Amino acid sequence: MGADELVADVPVAAGSAVAGTATRGRVRAGVLYGVAAYGLWGFFPVYFRAIRQVPPLEIVCHRVIWSLAFLLILMALRGGWRATRAAVRSRRNVVTLGATTLLIAGNWLVFIWAVAHDQVLEASLGYFINPLVNVVLGFVFLHERLRRWQLLSVGLAAAGVAYLTLAGGHLPGVALFLAGTFASYGLLRKIAQVDALVGLTVETALLAPLALAYLAYQMAHGTISFGHGALRVDGLLLLAGVVTAAPLLWFTEAARRLRLTTMGFLQYMTPTGHFLLAVFAFGETFRWTQGVAFACIWAALATYLLEAATRARAGPAVSLPPGME
Repeated sequence: MGADELVADVPVAAGSAVAGTATRGRVRAGVLYGVAAYGLWGFFPVYFRAIRQVPPLEIVCHRVIWSLAFLLILMALRGGWRATRAAVRSRRNVVTLGATTLLIAGNWLVFIWAVAHDQVLEASLGYFINPLVNVVLGFVFLHERLRRWQLLSVGLAAAGVAYLTLAGGHLPGVALFLAGTFASYGLLRKIAQVDALVGLTVETALLAPLALAYLAYQMAHGTISFGHGALRVDGLLLLAGVVTAAPLLWFTEAARRLRLTTMGFLQYMTPTGHFLLAVFAFGETFRWTQGVAFACIWAALATYLLEAATRARAGPAVSLPPGME
């Protein structure tokens, strides 16, 4: 979604009471949509933990297939076929969406694996780092200038990751993979300039043949979980399409109504939810070495967000990092 489609959540001119009321209502609706989207994403570990007995790759396949079914229904209701045809007529878009398909599939797979193997805390670290990786990718590939406070933010985040690596003796691989794949996904989707619903539909359509082939292979060898376990698990797998698409649609509605800066603040609900669930619900150990790393990351994010808020008050709304528009 391009920035030109978004509406800033600022008051309208004095004397226009009706327009002002409409704008405030639009902003309130946008905040509700944003909280719903980021809140549901924040509770994703609860959903995937409930089906942790299913192999992660099978879960991804179900997520692809049922998401595609749900998205095709939405496309039919919204009349999005013209936009889809226009998107796939561009060879550049097809190649770009092919790459984003691989990135998002890898991101889904590793996140589901992390939940099943009690690595939600490290996964949350990855999504806290993600906006700062976006800044670096924007600098490298889009030639965006890094301001002084952004450089400080990236430096603090790098220090946190370096400390965690030295103290633990290994790189936080899950965190870095999730941050890197999602940031790269956002960068390529920004380049493709394809509507969120159309893009996700094309991506799931590209993955669907592979997903169906893998499930057919499992079925032929009697190793498939779906239909051979608890009805509760089968029902949760069938919900994968709604669980995947609903927050994306809510996010889109929020982005149409709110300033980009507001969306930037709301996005941290997701890794915060992951962090709280990992420590207080799932009982993952929060070691002091992780505490130092998280402190560096949170200081980096605070610096980044304060600088963004200051610039927003001084002038036009700042843009979200790639992948969050």
